[in-house]
Amino acid sequence: MDFNMKKLASDAGIFFTRAVQFTEEKFGQAEKTELDAHFESLLARADSTKNWTEKILRQTEVLLQPNPSARVEEFLYEKLDRKVPSRVTNGELLAQYMAEAASELGPTTPYGKTLIKVAEAEKRLGAAERDFIHTASINFLTPLRNFLEGDWKTISKERRLLQNRRLDLDASKARLKKAKAAEAKATTVPDFQETRPRNYILSASASALWNDEVDKAEQELRVAQTEFDRQAEVTRLLLEGISSTHVNHLRCLHEFVESQTTYYAQCYRHMLDLQKQLGSSQGAIFPGTFVGTTEPTSPTLSSTSPTTAAATMPMGPSMADLAPPGEAALRLEEVAPPASGTRKARVLYDYEAADSSELALLADELITVYSLPGMDPDWLIGERGNKKGKVPVTYLELLS
Repeated sequence: MDFNMKKLASDAGIFFTRAVQFTEEKFGQAEKTELDAHFESLLARADSTKNWTEKILRQTEVLLQPNPSARVEEFLYEKLDRKVPSRVTNGELLAQYMAEAASELGPTTPYGKTLIKVAEAEKRLGAAERDFIHTASINFLTPLRNFLEGDWKTISKERRLLQNRRLDLDASKARLKKAKAAEAKATTVPDFQETRPRNYILSASASALWNDEVDKAEQELRVAQTEFDRQAEVTRLLLEGISSTHVNHLRCLHEFVESQTTYYAQCYRHMLDLQKQLGSSQGAIFPGTFVGTTEPTSPTLSSTSPTTAAATMPMGPSMADLAPPGEAALRLEEVAPPASGTRKARVLYDYEAADSSELALLADELITVYSLPGMDPDWLIGERGNKKGKVPVTYLELLS
């Protein structure tokens, strides 16, 4: 193998000079060329962008794939440039277990029928999750990863090169300073009485040598300054490109939010359909018993105002809708509570009745509630003293 020993020696000398300059700067024994404030702010913004992009990328990966072993496996497949195998989502796996359980326990039994319905809903949820993961990976994770593996590596490379150019520049400044000091000392006029004539010749020779050294150092300084300025401009342009990166990441963030909104909307729609199916089947399987659940059918934040909650709650059927076909609707005062199935409930927050068939509620009061056969599971009959009317389940905390 042919080695260029001259180039190798030159590179070793440059590396040693940079190392000496860097060490002396750390100990405060050498001057350091400072970058302007605007350049420093660009560097700080670039570092912050890189650090936060890494954190957002990693946490988004955790959100999309909570299993650390699966994430490691996908990472290895990507590094080996191999296609990641298709993975069954948790919802799809649950749907498979429920379908198999229904097949073995009896698909015509009430429990088996319910298992089949829930399995179908879980399967749709799993498919929606798969689409969301795929969309989020393409529209959000891939651009963030491309920035870290592409643009940021280029910026880091140019920054290291700029650091080397600065060390060369400062080393050239130090060399020129030492050469000028030596030249000034060599050109000092000797004492005629105390110095022999031979020293005049040596002094003149040394002065000429240091003069040449100063010229050489000045030339090296000009070259180092030119290279440093050129590299600083290249690095500055790359750092200013971080603004374009922010714009691109902003667009990707909007797309991520859009895909997440679509995913949760699909989940809500699937679960609402399942809830309606289970509500109707529950009334058919357990006629005359309490139909409400111990928790609200939809999550309600404590900070939600009654007006907002009332606007988002589905309106239940009127009492006329609950009456059998061909018969007049019963008046509420004529409706007797069932012998069993009544419960106590605490009102979570105020509710203003929409019509005379509903019961107005005050926060923290206790009322008696019960359900009627065929009644919408989102509504109950509430009693307070001699007053009774429909009340929404989501406004109640069932106690006993």
